[in-house]
Amino acid sequence: MMADRSSSSRWTRTQWLICTIAAIGFAFDIYELLVLPLIVRPALMELGGFAPGSDGFKLWFGLLFYVPAVAGGIFGLLGGYLTDRLGRRRVLTWSILLYAFSAFAAGLSTNLPMLLFFRTTTFIGVCVEFVAAVAWLAELFDDPRERERVLGYTQAFSSIGGLMVAVVNALVVRYAADLPALALPSALGQIAESHAPWRYTLMSGLVPAIPLMIIRPFLPESPKWAAKKAAGTLRRPSIAELFSPELRRTTIVATLMVACSYGVAFGAIQQMPQIVPGIDAVRAEVKQKTEGKPPAIAKKLAGLTHQVQAAEYTKAQELGGLFGRFALAAVVLWFASRRNLLRAFLLPALILMPIIFLGFARGEETTYFQIDISFLPGFHHFSVSKLGIGIFLAGFFTVAQFSFWGNYLPHVYPVHLRGTGESFAANVGGRMLGTPFAAITQFLAGLTFVPGSSDPMKTACVAAGVATVLCLTNFALSFLLPDPKTGALDRD
Repeated sequence: MMADRSSSSRWTRTQWLICTIAAIGFAFDIYELLVLPLIVRPALMELGGFAPGSDGFKLWFGLLFYVPAVAGGIFGLLGGYLTDRLGRRRVLTWSILLYAFSAFAAGLSTNLPMLLFFRTTTFIGVCVEFVAAVAWLAELFDDPRERERVLGYTQAFSSIGGLMVAVVNALVVRYAADLPALALPSALGQIAESHAPWRYTLMSGLVPAIPLMIIRPFLPESPKWAAKKAAGTLRRPSIAELFSPELRRTTIVATLMVACSYGVAFGAIQQMPQIVPGIDAVRAEVKQKTEGKPPAIAKKLAGLTHQVQAAEYTKAQELGGLFGRFALAAVVLWFASRRNLLRAFLLPALILMPIIFLGFARGEETTYFQIDISFLPGFHHFSVSKLGIGIFLAGFFTVAQFSFWGNYLPHVYPVHLRGTGESFAANVGGRMLGTPFAAITQFLAGLTFVPGSSDPMKTACVAAGVATVLCLTNFALSFLLPDPKTGALDRD
């Protein structure tokens, strides 16, 4: 395949189909993951009757983030192994179906253990899908430049998925009362709030199964994996081989760095729904809407206002992530050293993240201008504000790092170990070690010595500290990260 700009016009139908389904998978990977920070607050209040900041709230908040992450890491590692044993296509397809239908079932939860179970199976599907899709795409194109662009731009759809979940959540909050009431057979339990917006938001995760079922019959296997399998030259994958003298340093350093990248995202950026209620403009809006209302109605209006505003900041964050991913895809070929490419995003994040979240800890918001865009579904207006710009930049420099790992990991493991190696770094590092920082931040925010006059302000302060420590750790580890060897992608 030629490396010029016109090469994409000569893609085969097969290549377009694979890239399309991978992009859908990437988008809904993040869609499924980021739905939890948006809905966990109202879900715990409805299913557990917990007030935000209470011991029960913090316990189940931690369980909903930690248990699925650990289970996802374990089964995701198994999925990476199966990707190398059974092929990329089969594992990719079934993983997407698993998380799509699990997400729908989670929206019908009648108690917290049920919600935890289906969030766990959703997480397992997401963890497996990412590894299978990256390995599949990395082996689809022979030209290195084309391969880098495809890996970069398809992963950018992850941020589109994050933007989509924010838009869907805003739409659902606005129109939930007009949607069909949710109900289950009496033997399965009773849904307390049959029009609860968080339920519809979870159930929307079924959407990726629809195009998948249409496209699946046309999807071929990875040509490089299939050729080695047919020739009988495909070696058996082994987790122990990841720690052979040749790969040990790469595996350990990459796993720790992926953990830090995920830790910053979940320990800081994904805390926004918990931070938003402390912003002065949000508190003023809540006061205006609830003044003089009966307590039950005031509580409901306050909760809906918090959800809407959290969705607005999530949109800004995901727009930043989208631009960051596209920026990385555009400049990846400019850097001879992958370590220098990563540092181009790590260093600004190290400087900006504490400034941004300490700004949220103050809670002072300033709106510079607004543009009415209510003609777009899920939007009321486009607003440029001080904290909005801050969370946009946080998303830009942090989320782009996930695309870096999607480009880097396929180049450092041979074909027979590609899924296993990617899975170890992404699932053990990202899911099992990184994602639980969402619970760690909440735990630390509950300590009495943490500065802040309210739980949201304490959360913002802790998020600033967590982001600083993890960004600094990642920057230091980048000096130990090996650069891929030339031609490493095709070796076995």
